[in-house]
Amino acid sequence: MNNNKGFNWFFPIAIGAILLFFFSNMGGDSSSNQIDEEAFYKLMEQGKVEDVLIYKDTEKADVFLNQAAKTELAKKEAKKERSPFAAFDFSPKPDYTLSFGDLQLFLEKFDKIKAEYPTVATKKDYGIGKNPMTELLFTAIFWIAIMALFYFVIFRKMMGGGGGGGGGQIFSIGKSKAKLFDEKDKVQVSFKDVAGLEGAKEEVQEVVDFLKNSEKYTKLGGKIPKGVLLVGPPGTGKTLLAKAVAGEAKVPFFSLSGSDFVEMFVGVGASRVRDLFVQAKAKSPAIIFIDEIDAIGRARGKGNMTGGNDERENTLNQLLTEMDGFGTDTNVIIMAATNRADILDKALMRAGRFDRSIYVDLPELHERREIFDVHLAKIKMEPNIDREFLAKQTPGFSGADIANLCNEAALIAARNSHESVTTQDFLDAVDRIIGGLEKKNKAIKPSEKRRVAYHEAGHATISWLVEHAAPLLKVTIVPRGRSLGAAWYLPDERQLTTTEQMLDELCATLGGRAAEQTIFGNISTGALSDLERVTKQAQAMVTIYGLNDKVGNVSYYDSTGQSEYSFGKPYSEATAKMIDEEISKLIESQYQRALQILGDNKDKLDALAAKLLEKEVIFREDLEVVFGKRAWDPELTEHPVSSTQKNNEPTQEAEVIAPESGTQL
Repeated sequence: MNNNKGFNWFFPIAIGAILLFFFSNMGGDSSSNQIDEEAFYKLMEQGKVEDVLIYKDTEKADVFLNQAAKTELAKKEAKKERSPFAAFDFSPKPDYTLSFGDLQLFLEKFDKIKAEYPTVATKKDYGIGKNPMTELLFTAIFWIAIMALFYFVIFRKMMGGGGGGGGGQIFSIGKSKAKLFDEKDKVQVSFKDVAGLEGAKEEVQEVVDFLKNSEKYTKLGGKIPKGVLLVGPPGTGKTLLAKAVAGEAKVPFFSLSGSDFVEMFVGVGASRVRDLFVQAKAKSPAIIFIDEIDAIGRARGKGNMTGGNDERENTLNQLLTEMDGFGTDTNVIIMAATNRADILDKALMRAGRFDRSIYVDLPELHERREIFDVHLAKIKMEPNIDREFLAKQTPGFSGADIANLCNEAALIAARNSHESVTTQDFLDAVDRIIGGLEKKNKAIKPSEKRRVAYHEAGHATISWLVEHAAPLLKVTIVPRGRSLGAAWYLPDERQLTTTEQMLDELCATLGGRAAEQTIFGNISTGALSDLERVTKQAQAMVTIYGLNDKVGNVSYYDSTGQSEYSFGKPYSEATAKMIDEEISKLIESQYQRALQILGDNKDKLDALAAKLLEKEVIFREDLEVVFGKRAWDPELTEHPVSSTQKNNEPTQEAEVIAPESGTQL
C-alpha cells in the first residue's frame, strides 16, 4: 500500500509568515510619530494632550491626545502606509512618542504650563520602559502558538490524523471512508444469524468458498467472480447477508455506502474509489461491500438535463475501471446491495463486473416463522405462543418488519404491566404498526358512524359472497390512525393471479361505496383509498398484464425503468382514449356487480351493520352467523385476529388488504 504523503507545505509557509512579521516590525515604521519637546509643550498649551506616560529608565514618554485632537490627526495621516500586521495588534497605541533630555527639567516645565494654563487637563503617569527585542520575541511566540494550534486542530483533523490520503492530497479528502473489519475488529454475524433466505445463502456461501479455497477453482481454469449484487425490497436482509459473508469468510471486509463517494469537490469520488481498491488489494483476499450502490451506479446520461451529474458519472466510470482491472488471482470480491436494480447502469451489470445477481425476496410463510424464532429468542414471552400463527398473520412482512413487530409487542406488554409478552400483545402490535394508534375517544357523529358501519359491512359482505376474495378476519369501525374504519383480510400468498381473482378483488373493494349507495341513496368521500386502489389495479390489468380483450395481449410496462425519463407515452392518442374507456368500463361493471350483490342481500347487510354498530369490532365467526360458511373456502386453521390495516388517506374510512407476496400491481 502506498504510504507516500507528499511534501508538506505548511512549515515553509509558516516560517515565511514569521519572517515577514519580523522584518515588517524591524523596518522602522512605527505606529506612532516622533515629537520633540517644543512641539509637545505647544500641544499641551493648546489643550490637546490628554495623558503622558513617562518611562524614567529610558527618558521617553508616550503622548495620548484627546478625542478632538485624535480626529484632526487622523485626517492628516489618512494616506500613511501601515504595517500589514497592524490590524492584528489590539493594544492601545500612543499618538506621539517623546524623547526628553533631563527628567527633572521636563517635569518642571510640565508643571509650569499647567500652572499658567488652568484649562489644561493633561495627566501624567509613570511606567516601565519597553525593550523592543523582548516585545518582538513575545509577539513571535504568540503567533507561533496560534499557527501550531491551527495546524494540529484544523489541518490534522482534515487530514485524518496526518495521513496523506488518496493521490497525496494535503487535505486527504480523496481518502476512502470505508470501515474495515479484519482480525482486529471481526464481524460476529454468521449464516446462523440469517433466518430464511435459503436460496440467497446458498449462492453467497459459494463466495465464501471462493475466498477460502480459491485454488480449488483456479486450478481448473475457473475465474473467481468479481462482483455479487444483492437485489430486493427494503428490509429483506441484504446488508445482514453481506455481514454474514464477512463473518464466515474471515477475511478483511470493507463496508461503506454509495453516498460515501459523493462530495462537493470535483474528482473526490473517483479518488475515493481508487483509494478503496488500493487498500483492498493490499489486504487481499478481501471483500468490498457497497450498500445502496444506486447512489453512484445510476444509468449514465439519463435525466441529466444540465450536466450536473458529471461528478457522479466520473465516480461510476472509475468504479467500472477498477472492477474490470482485477486479475484472476487478486482474490478481491465486491458485493453491493440495492432495491433499485432497474436504474443501474448496464455496464455495471455486465458479465465480468457483477457476475452474479442474487434476488432477496420477501420471506415466505416458513421463512417468516424462522425469522420469528430468531427475534423471539430475545423476548420473555408466554410458552404457548404459536409461531406458526404469528407467521400467518404477517403476510408481506419483511425481516425488518418482523423485528419491529417483536419489539413493539414487548413495549406494549411492558406498558400494560404484563409479566411476559402474550399473543394479544403481538396482535396489538400488528394493529399499532399497520393501522396506527387506536382513537376510541375520537368524536364521530352518529350519522357518520352509521355510514362507516355500512361502508365496512359492504366490503365484508362482498368479500364473503364472491369466490376469489381474500378470507376476512376482522372488521372494525373504531378509528385508528387516519382511518375511521377498516377491514382486515388474509390474502393467499400466491405467485400468479387470474383475471377472475382480480375482478373479485375489484368488486370487494368497491363494496363500501356500493353499500352507501344501496342504503343511503348517495355516496361520500370515504371511498378515496378504495378508488385509488381499484384505479391502479384496473390500469394494471389493461396496460401491463394484457387482461383486456379490446386492448389485447400487449403490455406497456417498461421493466428497465427508463420510461420515467420519457415525456411521451408508448402508444398513440387513440390507444390512450381506448385504454381510458376500458379502465372506466372495467371499474363500473364491477361497481354495478357490487350493487346487484348487495341489493340481493340487503337484509344480511343490515344485520352485519347492526352488529358493527353494537360491537364496533366483529370477527369471522360473526359473519358465519349472518351468512353461513363459505362453500368454496378450505377449512381455515387461523385464529381470529384482533388487528386492522392502515389507511394513509386523511379522514377516510376504508380497508387496505394486507400486501401480497408475489405478483405486484
